[in-house]
Amino acid sequence: MPTRRRLLHASLLAPLAAPALAQAPWPSRPITIVVPFPPGGSNDLLARPVALKLQQALGGHPVVVENRGGAGGTVGAVAVARAPADGHTLMWGHVGTLAVNPWIYPNNPYDVLRDFAPVALVATLPSILTIHPSVQARTAAEFIALAKANPGTLEYGSAGNGAASHITMAAFCDAAGIELVHVPYRGNGPMLADLIAGRLKASFAGAPVVLPSIRDGRLLGLGMSALTPSDALPGLAPIAAGALPGFEVVQWHGLVAPAATPPEVVARINAAVNGLLGDADLKARLVTEGADAAPRTPDAFRTLIASELERFRVLIARAGIRAD
Repeated sequence: MPTRRRLLHASLLAPLAAPALAQAPWPSRPITIVVPFPPGGSNDLLARPVALKLQQALGGHPVVVENRGGAGGTVGAVAVARAPADGHTLMWGHVGTLAVNPWIYPNNPYDVLRDFAPVALVATLPSILTIHPSVQARTAAEFIALAKANPGTLEYGSAGNGAASHITMAAFCDAAGIELVHVPYRGNGPMLADLIAGRLKASFAGAPVVLPSIRDGRLLGLGMSALTPSDALPGLAPIAAGALPGFEVVQWHGLVAPAATPPEVVARINAAVNGLLGDADLKARLVTEGADAAPRTPDAFRTLIASELERFRVLIARAGIRAD
């Protein structure tokens, strides 16, 4: 076929081929949700019930959770960024992986806004300002006053440098104008043990970490980090309501896909997930884990990620936070 005729033939076929590609079936194979942390943490505990409900909503089509921990979520994030962009590989994205890691790891190997397509925000998870009962404060305002009267003497624990509990307390100290002593641990378990024993005075950990000990009286909760009251934390007032107007630092969780995932596939997954978040059983399960359902559009989720990236860039630079 002469060159000119070949080009004409190709131009006639192109409009027919494009819709076929755009309408490629989804899902056509098992869907994998990569949790870039080991089993048992809040990411894993939230991702699994969502995966189960999504599988049910898709008529039993397999939805598998795969834990790929390492380097604070970096290993799993890179694997998803490099996966086929067809909607069958998703990452359980967390504020740490998507908004904090780029600023605490000097050579972070992925660019959040370039390498991922935001799909669906799933839940927000407030943290609780928690103290040992021996501390002479019973409100957040009293704790701030105590810290101002004794600068650099009260010790607080976190799950490690750059962990959510570290970032949240750093933001609290910055907003309140107080100086505390940071004691980083390797995980929430040993931190919590020392807090309960009184070897630490405070922490600002996620609700699932400290809530059981607050309920049984071993620790005291002074307030929580969401701007408005949380269904997951009845009886705990926002710190913004009294001690620090406007203060809000919440952990958030959602699904992201490789950047080149077709918008129509992203839209289908978003609609499916948002539908799940109206399910009473799933909402109750999220509340059990200290989280509130938070459905958003993909564009709204992208806006959140971009704003949080900038917010934590400034905070982390000012506080001099680096990963272990």
